[in-house]
Amino acid sequence: MKLTVEQCRAGRALLNWSAADLASIADLSVITVKRFEGGQAVAASSLAKIADTLTSAGVLLIGDGETSVSGRAGVRLA
Repeated sequence: MKLTVEQCRAGRALLNWSAADLASIADLSVITVKRFEGGQAVAASSLAKIADTLTSAGVLLIGDGETSVSGRAGVRLA
């Protein structure tokens, strides 16, 4: 599953994390997180770190077509 910008923002909101918090915990620059959330391309390894950090903190990433109310991608706390 590919992490979406919306999932990243929503995941941070669920955790009450700033972009700087996520960047620090994921061992990335805040510029990388903001670039991704702004819709710009980032390295696949950076995207994986962001997704892994969010899931490690308890965010469940829901992909398109997976069980959810809308049937679309989303997030929820595990």
